[in-house]
Amino acid sequence: MLKSEKTALIVVDVQGKLAQLMYGKQTLFENLRKIIKGIQALGVPILWVEQNPEGLGPTIPEVTELLAGIEPISKSSFSCCRNERFIQALKTANRNQVLIVGIEAHVCVYQTAVDLVDLGYEVEVVTDAVSSRTIENKKVALLKMRDAGVSLTSTEMALFELLELAEGKQFKEILKLVK
Repeated sequence: MLKSEKTALIVVDVQGKLAQLMYGKQTLFENLRKIIKGIQALGVPILWVEQNPEGLGPTIPEVTELLAGIEPISKSSFSCCRNERFIQALKTANRNQVLIVGIEAHVCVYQTAVDLVDLGYEVEVVTDAVSSRTIENKKVALLKMRDAGVSLTSTEMALFELLELAEGKQFKEILKLVK
């Protein structure tokens, strides 16, 4: 079970023209906004990663505008875990549970999730906030991640799990996001 004091969110490579080619991109972008805003309302730390931004371009504005004050971590490896700056940021966050969103599910999300499991983290991939260019690649990625010990969740499920109580300011903020 996710706990807000133990969880960090990783936003992976939602960049440029590649993001526009994702299967179900409108739903993906909508759920990315919901999960990021919800995570912020809950005070959960966010790590933001970009794959070769000089080549792929910057993170899409729909996501960037929500991440003011957070510096993206540039990487060239598919797995975030092969980047020392990312590893240091994750250690600094001091969380053992990780939620992952972004693209592409069968490349960077998959490799990051499996590497994090190997490093001893509890990893959950938000299935409606990840995608690939084809639905087939997304489906295979989710199956392989689950087989490797990654848990699967959804935007609403993760937010309500982290929230725990149906009361207070945070509950009202989350409710507005999911309605």
